[in-house]
Amino acid sequence: MKAPSVNVLGGRLESCSTDPVTGFFRNGCCDTGPEDRGLHTVCAEMTEEFLALSKYLGNDLSTPRPEWGFAGLKPGDHWCLCAARFLQAHDEGAAPRIRLAATHQRTLEVVPLEVLREHAVDAADGG
Repeated sequence: MKAPSVNVLGGRLESCSTDPVTGFFRNGCCDTGPEDRGLHTVCAEMTEEFLALSKYLGNDLSTPRPEWGFAGLKPGDHWCLCAARFLQAHDEGAAPRIRLAATHQRTLEVVPLEVLREHAVDAADGG
């Protein structure tokens, strides 16, 4: 049996979104594994600003792609972002709000915890 995944606060990884269903494994969690080269580990709440930046950078998350079963994201949706793209959005001043309890600990290989806490909606509870 697989051990539960751990979040950036050291606790059990919480679900990010099941509507739309997110995650590299499409299980609702920002879980990762060897196959996930993009490290889709940051549970983020989409904003107009972030979606526009992502589209500009070549990853259009807002346009529906029915051939992939993807309805397109809109502001307010939660989605597992690549850790490097989140850091890039932070550097550009367009990072979305995130949920630390639903962000996988491997994110810390790319994004410092202090940066994650700056954008966290659940930072005050400490985990």
